[in-house]
Amino acid sequence: MNYKRSSGILLHVSSLPGKYGIGDAGQVAYQWIDFLEETGTRYWQILPLNPTGFGNSPYQGLSAFAGNSLFIDLDSLVNFGLMDEEFLTLKPKFPISRVDFDKVIKWKRKYLEHAFENFLRLRNTDLAIRFRDFKEKNKDWLLDFSTFMSIREEFNLVSWSKWPKPLKMREKEALNVFINKNKNRIEMHSFFQFIFYFQWKSLKEYANQKGVQIIGDIPIFMGFDSADVWANPHLFELDKSRNPIIVAGVPPDFFSKTGQLWGNPLYDWDVHIKDEFKWWVNRVRGTLKTVDLIRLDHFRGFAGYYQIPAGDKTAENGKWMKGPGRLLFDSMKSAIGNLPFIAEDLGVITPDVINLRDRYQFPGMRLFQFAFWENADDEFLPHNYPENCVAYTGTHDNDTSKSWFRLAPEYEISFCRSYLGYHTKNIAHEMILKIWSSVAVIAIAPMQDFLQLGTEARMNLPATTAGNWLWRMKPKAITERLVEWIKEINITFGRAPQTDEWSAKKYFHKKIK
Repeated sequence: MNYKRSSGILLHVSSLPGKYGIGDAGQVAYQWIDFLEETGTRYWQILPLNPTGFGNSPYQGLSAFAGNSLFIDLDSLVNFGLMDEEFLTLKPKFPISRVDFDKVIKWKRKYLEHAFENFLRLRNTDLAIRFRDFKEKNKDWLLDFSTFMSIREEFNLVSWSKWPKPLKMREKEALNVFINKNKNRIEMHSFFQFIFYFQWKSLKEYANQKGVQIIGDIPIFMGFDSADVWANPHLFELDKSRNPIIVAGVPPDFFSKTGQLWGNPLYDWDVHIKDEFKWWVNRVRGTLKTVDLIRLDHFRGFAGYYQIPAGDKTAENGKWMKGPGRLLFDSMKSAIGNLPFIAEDLGVITPDVINLRDRYQFPGMRLFQFAFWENADDEFLPHNYPENCVAYTGTHDNDTSKSWFRLAPEYEISFCRSYLGYHTKNIAHEMILKIWSSVAVIAIAPMQDFLQLGTEARMNLPATTAGNWLWRMKPKAITERLVEWIKEINITFGRAPQTDEWSAKKYFHKKIK
């Protein structure tokens, strides 16, 4: 695809402010899109929208297809007659600048269940028809997911590998018995998905009407404890007892003497090839219903992936295997057409990864925080960027730029100061200005950097399971001064919409008056 010179802001849905403890698809999300439009920012980048399991990580989703019901806007359910407005005033006191997941999950689930009960009682014909249509259109995954969630709740959220064997192995009779006994609960989970997708579709349409596109994210691997692995064991490298044979990770390197053991089950690519990558095609199609562009996480794994024997305690005994490469992307292109992908090509990238990325002209990624390790020819320094890339100050896996600069080794700080012309008082904004001025076709920064926040606003620390994904933007964080600054840098560096209304001549002529 040919992208136009533009900019974006990275902010996950959960980080939006609001009164119910976590960001959602309600009024504040619409206001956020208005803010992006007002500043001439063309992209809103989010993290995966999937429901999350242990640790609340969007990258360990319970499904490749389902949406996170925590992002459902409760206020709009009042308009459907599914929620009593007075009920919503009984909410507990939630933290303003972080998500208390335990409290949010417990409270919000109660009100979503209340909405479902009202749906059954009120028999809203129009809504019922839409719900029936949604179930039919999503039958390839919806019943499996809703059944998975219901069984999971029945057994106190333990992994499906610890369920009673007949349900773990999906024995037909046992599944039918459970489904018949739990029709209402299964229907409820399907209803949550219907409401999520109904609301998100409206939000995405609003964004697109405002000239804003949404960048989503597809993690390459599925978590073992997911509906997809349970429902499609033949697509993964599992033994006869449905336990992983080999798992994902990366080998030992300068940063880790024993490598990284991620533990995700690996795909049986031979089965996917025989099936013409149907699951992957459906996954991408489903994601494109919710976003306009997709960042492919760990892109190098499509060219070659590292497999580790299941049961190993470290990643030291793994080996590299050839990935599906062009077979996968040719199948996707044949089925879907243009592939609006951004390749997350960070880390040690080999020629086969570069060739695969460039064959389909996917823009890669450049992170400014990585630029000061070596010399002036470093690929992460803005003067070395190719046009076909997406430049970032940092991502959800990095510390904020303000904190990075404070904690970096002295030689990196010195190099950075020189590179920025010693303008480092407001370091995050100076770094934003530098990547905005680069030739990169898209420039993106996390909202934390626009707000010049420190490590307290970090979203994720890789290889840790506690204290992540919690940050929320405060309700009045966006000031008129910030709005004007973002608008000005988008115009100054040619990243605003290419219309007369956004011309630099018109803007600066008006400003001097």
